[in-house]
Amino acid sequence: MTRTARLVVALTSAAALLTAAACADGSTPAATTSGSVDENAPVTITVGNRPKPDKPADVATFDRNVKKFTDAHPNITVKSTETEWDAQTFQAQVAGGSLPTVMSISFTEPLNMIPNKQLPDITDELKLVDLTKDLNPETLKLVSDDKGRIYGVPFEAFSVGLAYNRALFKQAGLDPDKPPTNWEEVRQYAKQITEKTGKAGYAQLTKDNTGGWMLTTMTYSMGGTVQSDDGKKSTFNDAPTKKALQLLKDMRWTDNTMGTNFLYNQEEARQDFAAGKIGMIMQAPDAYDMCVKNFDMLPADFGEGALPQDGGPFGTLTGGSIKMINPKSSKNEIVAALKWIKSQEFDKYTDQTVAIQNAKDAIADKGFVGRPGVTPLSQETYDQYNKWREPYNNVPVEQFKGYVESTKSLKLLPEPSNKGQEVYALLDPVVQQVLTKKDADIDKLLSDAASKIDARLAR
Repeated sequence: MTRTARLVVALTSAAALLTAAACADGSTPAATTSGSVDENAPVTITVGNRPKPDKPADVATFDRNVKKFTDAHPNITVKSTETEWDAQTFQAQVAGGSLPTVMSISFTEPLNMIPNKQLPDITDELKLVDLTKDLNPETLKLVSDDKGRIYGVPFEAFSVGLAYNRALFKQAGLDPDKPPTNWEEVRQYAKQITEKTGKAGYAQLTKDNTGGWMLTTMTYSMGGTVQSDDGKKSTFNDAPTKKALQLLKDMRWTDNTMGTNFLYNQEEARQDFAAGKIGMIMQAPDAYDMCVKNFDMLPADFGEGALPQDGGPFGTLTGGSIKMINPKSSKNEIVAALKWIKSQEFDKYTDQTVAIQNAKDAIADKGFVGRPGVTPLSQETYDQYNKWREPYNNVPVEQFKGYVESTKSLKLLPEPSNKGQEVYALLDPVVQQVLTKKDADIDKLLSDAASKIDARLAR
């Protein structure tokens, strides 16, 4: 997940421009979502997240999936665009009317978009395509209003754990099958890794909103919160967040175990982690995919443990991706979009033939099968899915043991519900200054950040 700052736009402007977008991007023109559904009527949808040309195997798979879908639904025409969610540009896309009919967005978006009427109510259409029963009721809460109406489709979930380099653990005399489970152990392990290998024992994400994101994760692991339940006030200017920052400060300036790079975004950190320059870093298990496929990390060197706790267990941050539908889509477009989502994201979980074929396709495309994660479905459905695919696993699942066990013991705590990305953006400088200025005043940094964030939350 790359996460960068975004702007909030007025509903009136967004609604007006999105009307034009429905025509401009290839979707069937529609002024309202009212009316009945005709599942056999010709309809055109534009789907986002088409792979870029520099990933020819992914493009080929995508095109194959489009053909298979349209062969099964001859009345639906599917156009595609490379549009993808980026926190820095997303609200500008909303304002500029450049959204496709359906695309993936972050978990942090819907709770702001729903009250602003930037997402359509798709509750009835979900039932029509027989999708509601498969979805995890906990993740559905992220896309529902207080009346239980549903405005998006959670399809991909994650929780944060501790990624660690097993090779560096061995070089440092640490047991690679026993990652640290609390923050004091993290500090001790980091010292040993740096002393024995000369590498950064631990590293922290700090920029492009990831600094605030990981500070929030640490705060959760220490029993704190970042925002009030109603989203109207910050809550991080207290003991847990201060303790998290003090730990980082001590590791940086007293222990000198955090290397020399203190301005990491997600991809940069994963590249250095894969290269063996970092011993431990907070990451979700999907870091494995990029580290191994993009940065040539040896699968045997990747380990994933539980998010370290402090006096807990308290929990870990959860997030993920949601399929959103353009709010100006017609009923027929919504149904067509949901059929697309169901075919691409959910049939693989409920159809053994599809699950096995997808596993074979992933291997043929040099992808991964078996990497642990959090299910957007019921646990029973997910367990059955994993059992079907187990013979095709090409990921060393045993190296994720600590993480897998934590999914059963740690609470999954949602990201800040109100202006989450803005909160992260304003917390980035706090983490950066703690790691780059030896005399950084943690109390003042948090107080100043709280004032700025509270002003945003009150709007």
